[in-house]
Amino acid sequence: QVQLVESGGGMVQAGGSLRLSCLASGLSFSSYAMGWFRQAPGKEREFVAAISRSGGRALSADAVKGRFTISRDNAKNTMYLQMFSLKPEDTAVYYCAAAIRSIASDLVRNYDYWGQGTQVTVSS
Repeated sequence: QVQLVESGGGMVQAGGSLRLSCLASGLSFSSYAMGWFRQAPGKEREFVAAISRSGGRALSADAVKGRFTISRDNAKNTMYLQMFSLKPEDTAVYYCAAAIRSIASDLVRNYDYWGQGTQVTVSS
């Protein structure tokens, strides 16, 4: 049974930092590209960042470029999202996702497994 468990969310003030983690089990982690998505109330789920299965290539949304960094540790079956300079508009539930492909993708439909999400709230 595949499980993706996010952690590290919380409430911070604007300008603050958080690091999200996604621990994967039940799958061969290094065979999956991984991604972070987020969904704010009343909005569609949107792409945040993704990383290839080797960790050698990453994508990020324009809205988070220069502020968020995605990484992974295949030995620990874990993916991370380091978030700096957080803004109120970053407030959302953040989801990690796994795709049985080598290349990072920004498309929701390319992902096979999803976590339950972790709430990030940024106050002004």
